[in-house]
Amino acid sequence: MSTISTAVENMTTLEGEILPTAIHAGPGTTRRVRLFVFSPWADRLQAGADYLLGLPALDVAKRVSNPADAALVRMARLDCDWHGENIRALGSARAEQIEFLPVQALGKSGLADLLGATKPADEEWWLVLTGQHPQMMAGMIGKVLGFLARRGVRTLYYAFDDASRTMPAFAEIAPHLAVLIHDELPLAGLAKTALRADCSVVHRSWVANLVPFASPFLEAPEKKIIFLGSKLGLTPHRQRQIDFLSKKFRDKFTAICDHSLSVADRTSLSRYQVGFCPEGRKFVTEPMALTHTDRPFWAGVLGMVPVSEDSRQGGRLQKLQEAGLIMRYPHGDLKSLGEVCERALEATVEVRRSIYDHFNRHETISAVVAAELQAVGHLR
Repeated sequence: MSTISTAVENMTTLEGEILPTAIHAGPGTTRRVRLFVFSPWADRLQAGADYLLGLPALDVAKRVSNPADAALVRMARLDCDWHGENIRALGSARAEQIEFLPVQALGKSGLADLLGATKPADEEWWLVLTGQHPQMMAGMIGKVLGFLARRGVRTLYYAFDDASRTMPAFAEIAPHLAVLIHDELPLAGLAKTALRADCSVVHRSWVANLVPFASPFLEAPEKKIIFLGSKLGLTPHRQRQIDFLSKKFRDKFTAICDHSLSVADRTSLSRYQVGFCPEGRKFVTEPMALTHTDRPFWAGVLGMVPVSEDSRQGGRLQKLQEAGLIMRYPHGDLKSLGEVCERALEATVEVRRSIYDHFNRHETISAVVAAELQAVGHLR
């Protein structure tokens, strides 16, 4: 089978082919949509269910710089599984008047398979890119996306963060995007002008990559607080807060600071009443103004009361706070942190259920993507 490089080189010989006819369905017609989700850990194009089935057996040690480093291999395993959950979650996408066909998974080599695939006339095909993965293919990804677009395959890019300001390959892919989901800050000026006029731009950063309602709501969780962080975020500022909560709440507080949990263990967090969450991806005050990690959204989806630091007013967390769906405290204010956690521990079942329902319906990657695909409509 041809590699992606060979496929790119052959594009000019294929451009004369007859392209699939765009779908122009009338009101009330059900659209048939198939998502092709890119993962840096995937290879050839294959059914998402098959990829997920084989994922536990994937030897991630072969893909790290030092296979003898157990900690590095563990981090790789967690990262691999996290991206696998993006595929699982997107496979659960649902929307009115859209029939989501079985999700497909592909990695860098799988793009060559997609380039050579023939799209049925009655299907919409969407390539889904996430994070800053396009940078892995800088120099060719723009050509790939352009060719796919000419063959009727549209691209949805869920950046999660500040890709337009930090990822050099953004300018390369921007002209070929049909949907861009970016963080809450304005796009970089030059990046914004590179987008097509009809590209749908949504400012909505991190959400939970969990299947909605997969974790049942617990009426009576343990009256405890769980912090799920990472070594990257364990700054002196964060450590002061962890030490304070440990002293104040003693055995009612647990901190996990080694990056994340295994996929199999994630739903076990639902047994806690409160989720104390990192406040920003970069873990310093200025860049985190309107950018968040996925942890508050994990907490809400699992039925916990999310508690997050209020580094600055504004953004989606502020709106969630105003709606009573998240609790926040002023930046670095330990006294307020303790008070907010006490209130969260006493939150009623009704409050927790409203949080659970909102986050499962609106704050997962499948919910956001499905809503946007419903909004943009058919191939233009």
